[in-house]
Amino acid sequence: MTVRITPSILNADFADMGREVGRIESADGVHIDVMDNHFVPNLTMGVPMVEALRKVTDLPFDAHLMIEDPDVWAPGYVDAGAQTVTFHLEAAKAPIRLAREIRSRGGRAAVALKPATPVEQIADFLDEFDQVLLMTVEPGFGGQKFIDSSLKKIAGARAILDRAGSSAHLQVDGGVTSANAAACVAAGADALVAALAVRLCHEAGIPADRLMPGTGLTALPDTVDLSAHATALGCAAVMVLPSFFYGAVGDAGQ
Repeated sequence: MTVRITPSILNADFADMGREVGRIESADGVHIDVMDNHFVPNLTMGVPMVEALRKVTDLPFDAHLMIEDPDVWAPGYVDAGAQTVTFHLEAAKAPIRLAREIRSRGGRAAVALKPATPVEQIADFLDEFDQVLLMTVEPGFGGQKFIDSSLKKIAGARAILDRAGSSAHLQVDGGVTSANAAACVAAGADALVAALAVRLCHEAGIPADRLMPGTGLTALPDTVDLSAHATALGCAAVMVLPSFFYGAVGDAGQ
């Protein structure tokens, strides 16, 4: 199993977003957190940002919509340049119809579940999705502590996906650190989101390739190949939440 590393740009410098995204060009994609200050108590970015970033990078975009009325707004993110559009089950009025609309426009349809939403709610229509995102914090803000009981939910989701013969990715988003990333993958996740406060590796004076061993991901099972992501994950280790960064390299960069 290959684990996908998708950095989030939630805490990047919005005044220089093109350059910020350029700093993670070796990642598997860009996780774009869209918040509307209604579904979650925070306001971030929208379609114009996706359109602008599409002009400066070829990286795949995963637009994670933490918004009300995704049935109305989600398809537009495919048109704007997002390869994957993730909407929340809790917000969608017709999730199957929405997933099909996203796919009909050439996008990958993904569904997100808040921590208290059971995975069983989507078990009967998994074929409609290319990815299932499990929130391991309450959506809305970066910097939150990983909900430890989420590991059981990840394992349960993996079992449901496997029983259904689903090829959908199982993504984990929220509080992922060097202390729990290996456990997330061991439980069944094959995609990790790192919520970034984007900073260059050299700002901490630490080469990216040095950070890979310190992230804790070296504890992954032998069947997991993360070697191709050393640079991407290394930069993430400097750029992510303080718990991830300090857990990897001590107090460097403070």
